[in-house]
Amino acid sequence: MRCLVLFLLFPIPALAWEFSPDPICTLFHQSPSAQITVTFDPEPSQFQLVIILNGRNWDPAPSFGMSFEGGQALTIGTDRHLIQGNTLSVSDSGFGNVLNGLELNQKVTAFSPSLGVVFSLAGAMEPVKHFRACTNPAPALS
Repeated sequence: MRCLVLFLLFPIPALAWEFSPDPICTLFHQSPSAQITVTFDPEPSQFQLVIILNGRNWDPAPSFGMSFEGGQALTIGTDRHLIQGNTLSVSDSGFGNVLNGLELNQKVTAFSPSLGVVFSLAGAMEPVKHFRACTNPAPALS
């Protein structure tokens, strides 16, 4: 019984996908091995993907990709990423393929030539829909 109580008191990371509209549109997920964050800043209309590894660094790499599986399979890649220790980031003015992949699939593998990190997309659909609505607000009615 003591083990159960200790387990319940031990902090564990949330494994759900989360959306927040403030201060900027943010989609977030924490897995046991890494966290992934997608943001949209309306000024200067920029999306950013950040993946932070737990307990290890990204190796320097000439390319980065994401492979989505389980619904509408898709693999995308770029050489316009930045690696700083355990953090990999990519910024662009459009993230349609990333959002489609997150919303319509069951898992994603973020990868460089030497490393792959898998995220479950269970429960991502609704937070991604909220994120999309945040990045494309309805026009004001007059």
